[in-house]
Amino acid sequence: MESRHSLHHVLLLVLCGLSSLCQCSATEVEANQTAVLFVNASEASARKIPDTLFGIFFEEINHAGAGGLWAELVSNRGFEAGGPNVPSNIDPWSIIGDESSVIVSTDRSSCFDRNKIAVRVQVLCDHIGANICPDGGVGIYNPGYWGMNIEQGKSYKLVLYVRSQESIDVSVALTGSNGLQKLATANIVAADVSSWTKKEIMLEATGTDPNARLELRSSKKGVIWFDQVSLMPTDTYKGHGFRKDLFGMLKDLKPAFLRFPGGCFVEGDWLRNAFRWKETIGKWEERPGHFGDVWNYWTDDGLGHFEFLQLAEDLDTLPVWVFNNGVSHHDQVDTPTILPFVQEILDGLEFARGDPTSAWGSVRAEMGHPEPFDLRYVAIGNEDCGKTKYRGNYLKFYSAIKDKYPDIKIITNCDGSTRALDHPADLYDFHIYSSASSVFANARHFDSAPRSGPKAFVSEYAVTGNDAGKGSLLAALGEAGFLIGIEKNSEAIEMASYAPLFVNDNDRRWNPDAIVFTSSQMYGTPSYWMQHFFIESNGATLLSSSLQANPANSLIASAITWRNSVDNNDYLRIKVVNFGTTTVTLKISISGLGKNLLETSFGAIKTTLTSTNVMDENSFREPNKVSPVKAMLEKVSDNMDVVLAPRSLNSFDFLRKSISSNVDTASVLKSSY
Repeated sequence: MESRHSLHHVLLLVLCGLSSLCQCSATEVEANQTAVLFVNASEASARKIPDTLFGIFFEEINHAGAGGLWAELVSNRGFEAGGPNVPSNIDPWSIIGDESSVIVSTDRSSCFDRNKIAVRVQVLCDHIGANICPDGGVGIYNPGYWGMNIEQGKSYKLVLYVRSQESIDVSVALTGSNGLQKLATANIVAADVSSWTKKEIMLEATGTDPNARLELRSSKKGVIWFDQVSLMPTDTYKGHGFRKDLFGMLKDLKPAFLRFPGGCFVEGDWLRNAFRWKETIGKWEERPGHFGDVWNYWTDDGLGHFEFLQLAEDLDTLPVWVFNNGVSHHDQVDTPTILPFVQEILDGLEFARGDPTSAWGSVRAEMGHPEPFDLRYVAIGNEDCGKTKYRGNYLKFYSAIKDKYPDIKIITNCDGSTRALDHPADLYDFHIYSSASSVFANARHFDSAPRSGPKAFVSEYAVTGNDAGKGSLLAALGEAGFLIGIEKNSEAIEMASYAPLFVNDNDRRWNPDAIVFTSSQMYGTPSYWMQHFFIESNGATLLSSSLQANPANSLIASAITWRNSVDNNDYLRIKVVNFGTTTVTLKISISGLGKNLLETSFGAIKTTLTSTNVMDENSFREPNKVSPVKAMLEKVSDNMDVVLAPRSLNSFDFLRKSISSNVDTASVLKSSY
């Protein structure tokens, strides 16, 4: 992910300022601003949109997974985040007690070969004698990722490994952020834990606190070692470990594909910190985790290669695996020595697609998924086209993958929209980050792109910089115009996805993002809601349309027909972005309907995304300040006028002659919004 800035937003802000100074004259212009949209609904001029056009891109950035979609509540559960050497930093774990009562350190005594660090808690006080422990005992606590969201009536599964040369009596508690309010308690009492012993406890919450913490305490003198401490809610999606509310926001987008796990996260600033899929599979407690040195935080890799594939399956979408090709931001593998990296990817493909009796397919089966995953797309690297070793390495990966999996579609990092590629590929990657006006203007970028050969994968698009803030209406409108251009050029484009998807509000590494969350809250930015206008486009039919407007550069429109899976009826949807600062009266003229006339008795549904200020954003206090608003249009015909508010995204859904005798307006509204 890289930012491409433009000075266009400066001009745009100046124009916005001038329009506010000239409000009276602008009102007069608004009354006279008109445009005409001609739509040809005949089958002869129509074209099918790819089933895969609009999807989502997940990158481990902004604590999107660790502390986000992945529901693990303990941060640094294996005590590995401080590095492999001891003594090490155990942050965010903290000590309960002072130096006279407890000493906490780390050593390399873990029973897990790939993550040797364990925490050593030496309790100096006791329940008897001269040095009496404070009430409740001493020990360590973990605050999770800026607080654990503990909810009354819900269950949480605690798993930890413990060792001691003496008998132990450890109190386990979920408490409020200051440790005073007890939300759930249990005790671990054991006579013999001289060898590492796994303990599992179900904690039932009797109170609620979104900033809770997990405590491990003892009032018995001695030394206790802990390792791999995990706390998971029991109500994750299908028990697969995904936080239900955040998963639901993804599901509501009905994505056609899931690109994962990055982004720059895949590359690493240095190869030693790149995402390696083999290190992220198997039992969670045996995964070593790694430091993501691009976005600068540790991940335990509970959300690993298997879980990403499972996420795609749970979303009923196609996985798109982006893998490292021996290139990072600062070092590269020479092509003559790239073959071990190639073999690692072939093993990863076998893990995803192989027979359950194959070497790596059997590992997948052992993890509970004997059936192969439906992996059809892979991307060789991310934003690496300009690197000196990329093309040589790319060809090695391409040949090896096509030889063994000829059906897999391979995505190159090199842009093929303006010049022919000099190497084979099924798709080429295209990224755009810029000002709102620049992104809007790029709606026409693919007008002259090749219609044969490799298709475009616009895997990262967003308005950034001053126009975007933390997620503004202006950004969403620029992006909506760009997506209409993608829709209209979809014979040259196979896929498109916004970036980034998630941000934990406590750790913003990038602005803006589609979904903002904390341990207990979430909301969609205007860019998230903008994507809802395009949900029904996947697999729909694009109609020929033309817009006559003056000035033409502030309006863009498209028309599709789509089948509502709820009522099994066909609808004609027109989408229009008014990027300008004046109200527009749009005359819609629809021809070529033939026998499939509009159902005038049904009316039409108008959905609008706008606000009083173009820089308005959503927030936890006002999560729906900028969100789609629906209204019924009673009078419908194939020649009709509609009003477009300044700075707005609009859609109009017309029912074509009903296939079903029952038309439920609510089902149409629910289908997209």
